[in-house]
Amino acid sequence: MQTPLATIAKAALWMTGAIVSFSSMAIAGREAGLSLDTFEIMTYRSLVGVIIVVFALTITRKWHLVRRDRLGLHSIRNLAHFTGQNLWFFAVTAIPLAQVFALEFTSPIWVIIFSHFMLGERMTRVKATAAVLGFVGILIVARPSPETINLGIVTAAACAIFFALTAIFTKRLTRHENIASILFWLTTMQLVFGLVVAGWDGDIAVPDVTTLPWLVLIGFAGLAAHFCLTSALSLAPATVVMPIDFTRLPVIAVVGMLLYDEEVVIWTLLGAIVIFAANYINILGASGKLRPRQRGAS
Repeated sequence: MQTPLATIAKAALWMTGAIVSFSSMAIAGREAGLSLDTFEIMTYRSLVGVIIVVFALTITRKWHLVRRDRLGLHSIRNLAHFTGQNLWFFAVTAIPLAQVFALEFTSPIWVIIFSHFMLGERMTRVKATAAVLGFVGILIVARPSPETINLGIVTAAACAIFFALTAIFTKRLTRHENIASILFWLTTMQLVFGLVVAGWDGDIAVPDVTTLPWLVLIGFAGLAAHFCLTSALSLAPATVVMPIDFTRLPVIAVVGMLLYDEEVVIWTLLGAIVIFAANYINILGASGKLRPRQRGAS
């Protein structure tokens, strides 16, 4: 069944918002990283998120949707996301933004692997092919050698693993929890995590007038990005949304080139194309558009 053109246009509009939001968060994260460490950035980002979520729950009168019977799973999920987000914020300050985004796109590949072991989902030939292609893409982007491997690349690759774990635990939560409850515990728990880790030495930097706007932007952009992406997926299938989402990479490459004089490395783009192909093959397989050829078929 084909998706109507008008629906695709609406999904594309939402994805434009997601691309702008993700790119804005990367720029804001790099700028805020000039005066704050990643734990402090996450603390203030979560504080902005708590304010937004509490305000939204109050005006919509949906506090009754916030549940407390799965706080253990919420804690594991949010710890994984907190770790991945900290690694991501470090990576955007250490390596070209296009490289960060390319490696971040491997998160669905890790979901394939973790789903097999943690959710009992069957590892099909299509999924295995997608996973292998994804790792080839990682090798192309990172080009592991003593000259090319650095902490920024390692953290960017690692953040994709923790984002994949977040997706797995979120999938478990959505079987029983409303999005309002998930967002409330996401922001509040990560605010606590941030305060504990950032303040372990008794010193949490207070943002100045230059850094504060970047922190507010990070908080709004983070929530807006996921809201826009979810809205797009509610309108159109992943086979339509995924190629639009992939335009984040050339967009951020241009942004990095214009704002930070970053060189667009051909290996990053080539590896990203392979990673995209791996993700797209997996989506086609999940949608039933890639089926093994039956023996004896003409």
